[in-house]
Amino acid sequence: MGKLRVAGGEARGRRLKTPKGIRPTQGIVKEAMFNLVGPAIDGVYVLDLFAGSGAIGIEALSRGAAGVTFVDHEPRGLAILRQNLEVLDLKSLAQVVRADVVRWLDSSPDQLRQAGYVFMDPPYEDPILDRALKAIDRVVTAATVVVEHSRRQELPALTRMHVDRQRKYGDTMVSVLRA
Repeated sequence: MGKLRVAGGEARGRRLKTPKGIRPTQGIVKEAMFNLVGPAIDGVYVLDLFAGSGAIGIEALSRGAAGVTFVDHEPRGLAILRQNLEVLDLKSLAQVVRADVVRWLDSSPDQLRQAGYVFMDPPYEDPILDRALKAIDRVVTAATVVVEHSRRQELPALTRMHVDRQRKYGDTMVSVLRA
């Protein structure tokens, strides 16, 4: 089991469990994602897609998000996510959904419209990134979408959303898209 820490907010410095074989968002990249977002996360509903251990959504809760829906299809990661929420006493602010992310997006337009921020950390260089972004693009009206992806992977052409900012961290790119 790897270890990752919450970088900011109420749970700052607390350790998170991470499952073996799942690439957790590196501390520096996670902090950069939240620096790009700033204090606007406070009081906002958040989606954490491809949630894994939940590090990004837990960071959002620690920094004042009103609630987070975590979506992932991997049972191992979700079991650890539930343990992390329990240990940090954040279960009441979280909804954990085991589902294929693209199918969930297609079947949950209201939750997508309600979100102020959507965080995505899909498997690197996987076509699911394009499918998920296109599913969000069909519905989103106001959310800011923050995507961690391989810098070698181009983002698809979208109709409603455009890239607002991008930052590179080694092989990792963080892209911020706005409707």
